[in-house]
Amino acid sequence: MAEYKKRYIKIPKKAEHILQVLHQNGYEAYVVGGCVRDSILGREPEDWDITTSASPQQVKGLFSRTVDTGIEHGTVTVLMEGEAFEVTTYRIDGIYEDCRHPKEVVFTSELLEDLKRRDFTVNAMAYSQESGLVDEFGGLQDMESRTIRCVGDPRERFSEDALRMMRAIRFAAQLGFSVDPCTEAAVREMAPNLARISAERIRTELVKLLVSPNPHWLRLAYECGITAVVMPEFDRIMRQRQNNPHHAYTTGEHTLLALRNIPPKSTLRLTMLFHDMGKPEVFSTDADGKDHFHGHAPHSERIALDIMRRLKFDNDTIRAVRCLVRNHSRYPRLSAWDVRVCAYEIGPELFDDFLLVKRADITAHHPDIISDTLNYLQEVERIWRDICARGDCLSLHDLRLCGRDLIADGMQPGPAIGALLQKLLEEVLEEPQRNEREYLLARSRILRAEA
Repeated sequence: MAEYKKRYIKIPKKAEHILQVLHQNGYEAYVVGGCVRDSILGREPEDWDITTSASPQQVKGLFSRTVDTGIEHGTVTVLMEGEAFEVTTYRIDGIYEDCRHPKEVVFTSELLEDLKRRDFTVNAMAYSQESGLVDEFGGLQDMESRTIRCVGDPRERFSEDALRMMRAIRFAAQLGFSVDPCTEAAVREMAPNLARISAERIRTELVKLLVSPNPHWLRLAYECGITAVVMPEFDRIMRQRQNNPHHAYTTGEHTLLALRNIPPKSTLRLTMLFHDMGKPEVFSTDADGKDHFHGHAPHSERIALDIMRRLKFDNDTIRAVRCLVRNHSRYPRLSAWDVRVCAYEIGPELFDDFLLVKRADITAHHPDIISDTLNYLQEVERIWRDICARGDCLSLHDLRLCGRDLIADGMQPGPAIGALLQKLLEEVLEEPQRNEREYLLARSRILRAEA
């Protein structure tokens, strides 16, 4: 803890200027929350939030460019040369009636009153160069012990905003901390209240957890009853056995391991989360006691779609994740032709991600079979690198003949043009050297004559 206390927090010039303006006009002001926590930990803060004794109207009077982003809750955004800084008046929250919003907000002149309403001790510290670090709730000590702990009574904090239960686990996953036992006990007790939180807020916390350095801490969300509320499909796979030579874990444990084995890109982590969710629907056991999950990929895709729609993901994310989940069990043959066809059907822009999904899935299988399957995958990757290096045609966009060319050559506009281009693409996928305009035009005339 002594090391943390000695650490100097370097406030960016623009944020420091805002603090100085407030101080010079007789108001208290501090940077607060996550930026203080991350600075002490040696991490680069994403945002620099400021808390002050000045009222919103007083803040607006001191700065020429402001936006009323949350003025009813005391927040004014100050714009400084293209950057935005949230400046919030010290406040006391009234009674929470919906596990999200206080019935009323009362502004106060006391910093301590503002800090005590915050969620976790590591987020309840404030700092200014004039006053130094303000840590009234043991945030430094909890950082030293690597613990996420609520400020005050965790049941009160979670009754104020139920999403804080997911945030506790998300912060732990991001920072590599543990969750304080009393805080965790309150999560287990109050998890059902998450049913009252909006889908958009649930989605945001889920994605932040998944792209953290510890996505497998989703297990704690399961153990605390969180996923039973926000994603019960995950609970099903945590209980799904896999008595099969390819597996050494339950479907859920395999999923958690696969999450760790893939880069922290949201579409990739979401794909690994969803890729086997269809297994309980197709589960069967043969006469030898071996479990099978034939055809689980399309069921997993459907479940992924249901969850992503429920959590209001954007269409681009849904489209990419569905494709990767649908194809995750695909094993192209070790030929350039088959890899090209596979890349075309999946989409060349997603094929690198497909290979990452394959690798993450394989390395979460039974240790006895990983080596041979990885050798296969490495050969697929080598073939794909050669395809990319040659610039082989993998889509209609890359075909050196288009519909305008066929119309200029006498074809009537209509569906037949698309069908002919598709046939030419299939031939080019088989023999990339055929992707020459004159050859394709001549070949199109032959195909039209044969039709």
